[in-house]
Amino acid sequence: MQIRTNSLKAWVLAARPKTLTGAASPVMIGAAVAADEGFKVLPFILCMLFAFAMQIDANFINDYFDYKKGTDREDRLGPERACAQGWVTPRAMKGAIAITTLVSCLIGLPLAFIGGLPLITVGLACVVFCFLYTTSLSYLGLGDLLVLVFFGIIPVGFTYYLQTGHWSVEVTLAGMACGFVTDCLLIINNYRDREQDAISGKKTLIVRYGKKFGLHSYLWCGIIATLLAICAMISAEGKAPTPLIAIYLPLHISAYCKMRRLEGRMLNSVLGITAGNIFLFAVLLSIQFLFFR
Repeated sequence: MQIRTNSLKAWVLAARPKTLTGAASPVMIGAAVAADEGFKVLPFILCMLFAFAMQIDANFINDYFDYKKGTDREDRLGPERACAQGWVTPRAMKGAIAITTLVSCLIGLPLAFIGGLPLITVGLACVVFCFLYTTSLSYLGLGDLLVLVFFGIIPVGFTYYLQTGHWSVEVTLAGMACGFVTDCLLIINNYRDREQDAISGKKTLIVRYGKKFGLHSYLWCGIIATLLAICAMISAEGKAPTPLIAIYLPLHISAYCKMRRLEGRMLNSVLGITAGNIFLFAVLLSIQFLFFR
């Protein structure tokens, strides 16, 4: 694919727009859990914009630092990356990281005024761990924990907090459900790249514990996410929920069965299926809280 260096198309590809559904999902869930107590438009919009800006920032950071570390080699199995392909120069990417980090902070500033000191702490943690994930923590096998926290508990919980002014058991459970289901995306990436990661010194949990561990992790993360979602709804409703979220589970198991049969670049098809399933999970859980409580 011929792409002019630092062109608009190059930057769109570098931003990885398909990942923005993953950023939107926890905000959507948090607002849906809070909907029974009302809905505030401005905090919701700002949370969504902050999530988008931080996701793009994380993508740029990942692209730049993996290129500098030599992780994005010629034998890369995943989707192509901007710096490694020469679509964006490293110098331009450094500038883009500075800009997206600043934009994220500016979007987060009004949220700090609305939510107070806790939001300042959370915003700073998001920025700091955005850098630490790619530069060090993912190489130590801590990526899955960070996904649970920063793609689950924190965005779901604090979206809810900005809507209601308090925390609850159901939003904690919903945040954990979102984190576990989102981790399926990291697991499929790490499962596909396990041999290359081992060469690069990236000690993901799958590199440490092997192929079967990766398969079982993928399957059980989806199951645990579904069970946590059901528990969140029971906590909110005080009764057995309408089993809408169960629609997700056979699709997840189907993706797992396909994952077992494939290797290498062919697993990118499961990556796309997984991303779609995660968004469906978020939509189903949001509908459940909005209309069936």
